[in-house]
Amino acid sequence: METALLRIEHLTAAFDGARGVVRALEDVSFEIYPGETLGLVGESGSGKSLTALAILGLLPPHARIIRGSIRWRDRDLIPLPRAEMQKIRGTEIGLVVQEPMGALNPVLTIGDQLIETLRVHRRAATRPQAAAQALQLLGAVQLKEPEGRLSTYPHQLSGGERQRVVLALALAPRPQLLIADEPTTALDVITQAEVLALLNTLRAELDMALAVISHDLAVIAECADRVAVMRAGRIVEEGPTDQVLRAPQHPYTKDLTRAFGDLVI
Repeated sequence: METALLRIEHLTAAFDGARGVVRALEDVSFEIYPGETLGLVGESGSGKSLTALAILGLLPPHARIIRGSIRWRDRDLIPLPRAEMQKIRGTEIGLVVQEPMGALNPVLTIGDQLIETLRVHRRAATRPQAAAQALQLLGAVQLKEPEGRLSTYPHQLSGGERQRVVLALALAPRPQLLIADEPTTALDVITQAEVLALLNTLRAELDMALAVISHDLAVIAECADRVAVMRAGRIVEEGPTDQVLRAPQHPYTKDLTRAFGDLVI
């Protein structure tokens, strides 16, 4: 049996507030295997993005993990010192955040941001080498006229173009797992389809695993091999995407599929 790249078991996380402890994740368990795409779907506030932050060791200061394990290649990430976690975050596990404009530095050109990322992660020894690799990355994410984009600032790009740049930044260290958090939010339907097709292409070409987080069941139906449905901080149903969408077992999953209708079948 193939070994999971990422195995989360009984993950429970809580926020400490003025009125006491509020559990935001409750007994979350799932795996991601090499080369596959897992879709994590649920309404806003269900715990999807918080799960991604927990994986990367980026929970906010007032949140904490109460119990459970996050095993990356059979190594538990939760007790790792910050310095050790920094070697994994971004390099082995990449993240594409929800809002591309917020992920880009508005005062640096696209080229400068890519070059810095490549040099920090030691993919390029010199600036000219990094610039050449940055150009290759922009071509890989199918950004039009990549040569001219190196000197462009984020505000000069469209939403779809910014999303491709953020994807290029996440791919620069060549992660084995890429977590894409709402990668198609605020994009038009045509651009959404292009981004999803691009993610699937890159997954195959780069031989990496992919976790796609979305509130949109149609997005998950388009790109995921398996789906985990989240509600109120719990995984309520998991299985092959086609099976879950055609014959949902949990009432919440049934409601989701009815809401999206023919879009997901």
